[in-house]
Amino acid sequence: MSRTTLDLWVGFFVALGFAALVFLAVKVGSYSDVSGGPTYAVEAAFDNIGGLKARAPVKSAGVVVGRVGGIRFDSHSYRAIVRLDLDGRYPFPADTSASILTSGLLGEQYIGLDPGAETENLKNGDTLQITQSAVVLEKLIGQFLFNKAAETPASPQ
Repeated sequence: MSRTTLDLWVGFFVALGFAALVFLAVKVGSYSDVSGGPTYAVEAAFDNIGGLKARAPVKSAGVVVGRVGGIRFDSHSYRAIVRLDLDGRYPFPADTSASILTSGLLGEQYIGLDPGAETENLKNGDTLQITQSAVVLEKLIGQFLFNKAAETPASPQ
């Protein structure tokens, strides 16, 4: 094999590896829109959002129906306000509830929507009234250990 042919093959594989890394970065970073079509924004207030990040998925019945558009802190209520950009193809009832959930035990956090029974649908700019904050693993373990310590009977003297 000549030096030129070898250089060509090495260059081809380097370019292929770079393209694979770019593809992986785009997939992991979730830079793609939900549908590319129209969306509507609703807000939800949470006491604790845990590790939720902007661009995290919003799912209902396991299907991605939107993305977290932004997160801000309300200094009056001391709560996190999360803007959800929902796909226009998926209308949700006005009494829909939102929960912060985790994929697996230590996976990424996302918003889960549970539709209600209201006949009127959410509109752009509405606020979800029923929310459930993230479960913080450290708090859960601390409460468990504290409860176990409280259950331990005192030894007689």
